[in-house]
Amino acid sequence: MDRLLIDGGAVLSGELRASGAKNSALKMFAAALLADEPVTISNVPHLRDITTMIELLGSLGVEVVIDEKMNIEIHANTITSFKAPYELVKTMRASFNVLGPLLAHYGQAEVSLPGGCAIGPRPVDQHLRGLEALGARINMSDGYVRASADSGLKGGHVVFDFRTVGGTEHIMMAACLADGVTILENCAREPEIVDLASFLNKMGARVEGAGEDVISITGVESMGGCSHKVIADRVEAGTYLIAAAATGGKIKVKDINAMHLESVLDKLREAGASIKADHDSIELEMSGHRPKAVSLVTAPYPDYPTDLQAQIMALNCVAEGTGRITETIFENRFMHVHEMNRMGARIKLDSNNTSAVIEGVSCLKGAPVMANDLRASVSLVIAGLVADGQTIIDRIYHIDRGYEQIEEKLQNLGAQIKRLES
Repeated sequence: MDRLLIDGGAVLSGELRASGAKNSALKMFAAALLADEPVTISNVPHLRDITTMIELLGSLGVEVVIDEKMNIEIHANTITSFKAPYELVKTMRASFNVLGPLLAHYGQAEVSLPGGCAIGPRPVDQHLRGLEALGARINMSDGYVRASADSGLKGGHVVFDFRTVGGTEHIMMAACLADGVTILENCAREPEIVDLASFLNKMGARVEGAGEDVISITGVESMGGCSHKVIADRVEAGTYLIAAAATGGKIKVKDINAMHLESVLDKLREAGASIKADHDSIELEMSGHRPKAVSLVTAPYPDYPTDLQAQIMALNCVAEGTGRITETIFENRFMHVHEMNRMGARIKLDSNNTSAVIEGVSCLKGAPVMANDLRASVSLVIAGLVADGQTIIDRIYHIDRGYEQIEEKLQNLGAQIKRLES
């Protein structure tokens, strides 16, 4: 099992390009199942989750062609199976979203219940209730969801109990081939949802209102091919910006829309960073200063994202002052706290494990630590960068699920980091 070895103390400086957004690309792979013609998706990151989704499509008989630039061409009309097996779906939650497109296009689907990071319960009841509102018959047994719609899906009205990103995307995709108009209310508003809607509309769908509370989808009889470039990964970009701020550095992240990171940039300014942003890049400079502690509460977009909570906590560990971070999206998302405390951080959790108070220290100490989920893993990388001495991070397959060439990108910014292959 690979590990990362970090010699701390380097100040990050330089430029990097943001990778394509994994969370956009994965849903587009699922949406490609709606098309009768090939679709091409570009700016796809080279990640383990992407590979898993390609394997899943292959298991369905779908032809997937990949070129040297990670342009992905998907031919869904070669499909031979409508069953997404446990051994693939268990490793990545996003793969569950093939259920709706299979059901909408072919009238049947059998998909294993999902897996992914162990960050608390993330039930799929909003997904299933939405599909039932479109006329699907749902049966659950032996760890599988079996869905059917012999006469096709019908337009319906769905009000989500809370803003669910996966649920919004899933029902939006399924409704594209439903007969009639579907109205979705209390929708999530993330940029990845807007990107997915743009992709669907290029295939001939009629989706309106993506990025707002209410989305309207007018069903069409069929969907065709298209080409689409995935937006930049705002979480990856935010991670490197936070890492640079924690080290007192100066970096420029290119090919990123700063509007997608407004809440994060506000907190980095509060931490003492000077930030310049335009339509496709963000520059951050700390001028060698130690960051100031920040407090925040995670919440659905456009507020501060849960996927950047662990990273900002790493910054707080070496900041001046004391900050409080409250997690409202997922349970059990403070698994990085104990590992950071092993490195000399001063973090105290409340009795419900929903808030953490971080008292900044002048320097962390390198130590062997273990990654527990994707974002917790990368927060330990940031902690290792600002620590005195060597840090070894085990179980980095979590990082490989969401960060493309992380050691190479950090090396180019001046970090002393390398992969230890098993």
